[in-house]
Amino acid sequence: MTTATMLADPPALVADPAAGLKTHVAVREATRVFAARDSGLPFHALGPVSFDLREGEFFSVVGPSGCGKSTLLDLIAGLCAPSSGSVHFEGKPVNGEVPDGVAVVFQEDASFSWLTVYDNAAFGVRRTGLPENEVRERVEHALAFMGLASFAGIYPSQLSGGMRQRVCIARAMVLRPRLMLLDEPFGALDQQTRLLMGEEMLKLWRDTGSTVMLITHSIDEAVLLSDRIGVMSSCPGTFIDIVETGWSRERDAQTAMDPRFGALQSRVWGMLREESIKALGVRK
Repeated sequence: MTTATMLADPPALVADPAAGLKTHVAVREATRVFAARDSGLPFHALGPVSFDLREGEFFSVVGPSGCGKSTLLDLIAGLCAPSSGSVHFEGKPVNGEVPDGVAVVFQEDASFSWLTVYDNAAFGVRRTGLPENEVRERVEHALAFMGLASFAGIYPSQLSGGMRQRVCIARAMVLRPRLMLLDEPFGALDQQTRLLMGEEMLKLWRDTGSTVMLITHSIDEAVLLSDRIGVMSSCPGTFIDIVETGWSRERDAQTAMDPRFGALQSRVWGMLREESIKALGVRK
């Protein structure tokens, strides 16, 4: 049996003695190489990357622009297949199809302009064939949780950018995912709204018990929200460190006042600065 074969078949849920948690997603030596175009060379975007997402944790990924953060999320979401290596979710291989129990929220406003807030939130879960009374119960709970209950009958064009993102998160929440993948969902929002949305995500994470992976360019956001932070190298991205924050599960925006917050910021930025310089090709 080759090494690659052994890595491709992890146990369904492996105990993680360091955290007392189980492995929810196992990524093993995963790469993503895009085929050459117009007689150019193939583009090696990611990897090899190996790491585990622990069941029920909040994990953030930071790295220089273009390092493959979103590509990594796409591999875990099943939106594309690895060029080599493997990705397993709950012990089952992920090979280019979104697994049951996984929801994705993107940076771009993905609300449907022709549907009301209620019908936007209900869109995905209705496709599962659930009875309408259960759909209604889930949607009403999600809209109330996200502070959107009074906006159920209006259309996205009547909402602010932050509220439209809340609609997209509610649509994911209604599916009751065991794994939620967030690709820069607050990137287009102002700083104050980002902080508020971050607190909403922490409440949602605690309420659902889902595993969450967040892609972000914001070091502050990663340090505030996360149990662990994966710091990626310049392209092709690999993890150069995974930082444990040590925060309580009950954390909120006030955590930023803890003296350890600044120390974690500095640690992450120290690594990220070096990789960003490499990515930009700038001399120090």
